[in-house]
Amino acid sequence: GSEMCIRDRFKRIKSEVENPHDELQDELLVSYISLLLKYCQRFYNRQFITRKLSSNDILSRFDMFLKGYFADGLQASNGLPTVSACAEHLCMSVNYFSDLIKKMTGESPGRMIRQCVIRQIKNELASGLSVAEVAYKLGFDYPAHLSRMFKKETGMTPTDYIQSRVKKSVM
Repeated sequence: GSEMCIRDRFKRIKSEVENPHDELQDELLVSYISLLLKYCQRFYNRQFITRKLSSNDILSRFDMFLKGYFADGLQASNGLPTVSACAEHLCMSVNYFSDLIKKMTGESPGRMIRQCVIRQIKNELASGLSVAEVAYKLGFDYPAHLSRMFKKETGMTPTDYIQSRVKKSVM
């Protein structure tokens, strides 16, 4: 049904282009092209709805990739994980991967990666490492970069976080 409708729209566009030019022709062409683009958007968005089961698998593979990235120490040679590295690992384009994750979770993959990094930072700080040691262990170029990201994501500095953990354990 939809394929026939699209084919019909293409035929109408072709006939409009082949007809002698008049003042409404441009307006008609723009309307037909706009309609075709809306159909394309509809098909693109519909795939996220129809693929929910496989999407859950993609989410778990994304999570496993992030956990494995740090477990294997890839951050030491490759730096922090990127959206493009995750998409490539899952054999997807960056844009498709980003759209898929955003539709499934409401979060961007970049934000999900940062949240994973924050969990890693918290675990390392809780183990007694200094901010500088954690920064170099997790692939940050400088401790200040870690501190800036941590503060932006959590609202506190790594030092504040360490002190809040000490206060909790004392109580």
